[in-house]
Amino acid sequence: MNLPKCISLANLPTPIQPLERLSAELGVSISVKRDDFTGMEVSGNKVRKLEFAVALALEQGADVLVTCGGLQSNHARATAAVARKLGLECHLVLRGKPEEVEGNLFLDLLLGAKVTFLEAEVFNSSHLEVMEELKRNYERMGKKAYLLPMGASNAIGSFGYFKAYKEILSQDIFFDNIVCAVGSGGTQAGLVLGNILHGYKHQVYGIPIVDDSRVFGPVVRGLVGECLNLMGMDSAFDEEAIKFLDGYAGRGYALNTREELAFIRNIARLEGILFDPVYTGKAFRGMVEEVKKGTLQGRTLFIHTGGLYGLFPKAMEFMEVLDEKDSDYL
Repeated sequence: MNLPKCISLANLPTPIQPLERLSAELGVSISVKRDDFTGMEVSGNKVRKLEFAVALALEQGADVLVTCGGLQSNHARATAAVARKLGLECHLVLRGKPEEVEGNLFLDLLLGAKVTFLEAEVFNSSHLEVMEELKRNYERMGKKAYLLPMGASNAIGSFGYFKAYKEILSQDIFFDNIVCAVGSGGTQAGLVLGNILHGYKHQVYGIPIVDDSRVFGPVVRGLVGECLNLMGMDSAFDEEAIKFLDGYAGRGYALNTREELAFIRNIARLEGILFDPVYTGKAFRGMVEEVKKGTLQGRTLFIHTGGLYGLFPKAMEFMEVLDEKDSDYL
């Protein structure tokens, strides 16, 4: 298989851990792939994508990495850390204006990233144009900027989770299902690509934490097709390989319900494992609900894509449920 070049940035392989008490409660086997262990500054799924994306940036002679996301973007923080690790500059275009500097945003600034803040409406309509203008500004300063898409979720970045799929196979534990959160599509696309090229060994499910399969279906299909083209292979594949579990986006991106926060609390107390409120908490809750419905049967592996710094800006919201009598939110 012809794969793009990559560089080593993450602590790999990450372990697979069974959740024995939760599995006993649900009557099925649930395990977690701990991609929150990929590092400290670069923890989570984004660094796997950056291993491929930044390799291409370096090949093209980049001095500056420019990317975008929300105020608490895990990808932005990971990009800032990787840039410094490699001696590059980093410029972030972030959606919103912060009331406080905390969580991932604090780490962005600690790492010395330059930040352009855009009001939500401006970001949604014009962030790509702003990034292009930044690129031109750096060129006028004699620097070469490389633009990374949101979440590093382009075809190059998706190879990070093709590589992760192969890593799962090498860990020699059989699973019927692999489940991940979907926020931009690249993680699911890489896992689906791996599944296709290894004979459809699993059912790979994505759980959107914003929007739904109507939005992400075309995105993931497109990324898988682009990856196959980059590998010099026929881009046709069985689109039934792309599966979603809808209905768990809740109030929207980075917005939570009381039930979601209580669920994260209960899992923390049951298994000693922390999920974040933006991605993994919503998706893991969705997976548990689908197990209860009987949609997911057999052994299931959940990809813990990190994001734990996103817990801290939500501390006051969590305080409302921390001392609440445990409810049946599992």
